[in-house]
Amino acid sequence: MIRIGTIFALAVAAAGGIAMSQAPEFAQQYRQRLGGALDEMVQVVADFDADAARNGLQREEALAAYEAAGQPFLTDRSRSMRRALDRFEQLSTQARRFETMPAVLRPVILATGPDSKVAAGAWDAFEPAVPVTPHGLIWAAAGVLGGFGAARLIALPFRRGRRAIVRGR
Repeated sequence: MIRIGTIFALAVAAAGGIAMSQAPEFAQQYRQRLGGALDEMVQVVADFDADAARNGLQREEALAAYEAAGQPFLTDRSRSMRRALDRFEQLSTQARRFETMPAVLRPVILATGPDSKVAAGAWDAFEPAVPVTPHGLIWAAAGVLGGFGAARLIALPFRRGRRAIVRGR
């Protein structure tokens, strides 16, 4: 007869496998959104740099000119442009990491610091997929093993209690 603990362990393992099998697909959808965000940021930065160059300024000089103008609007514009430039660098760095990382490890990039706006957009539009790629199957297997291990840990105190009851008979 199958024990309740075994059924529980198999259910948690299956749930873990299903959930983790989606990691490569989410990473792929995130990566696509990252590319779109980066394409837009490239245009914003290029326009700013071109405007600065037309006026004989480097990027930092143009930002300093905004700040030195003394007008609240231009000071605010300098700050927002600096935030945009910082984000552009972060997105560029992350895109390079995606390009150099083996496909099976791309979900790890998301665990180590995703862009919150890109991740939120990817999550809102996320559609699960069947893991038919080798890296999808690897993540599914990791989820099954992790789920099975978690179920065993959860059941550990109950097994000890049951053994004590059996010994007492």
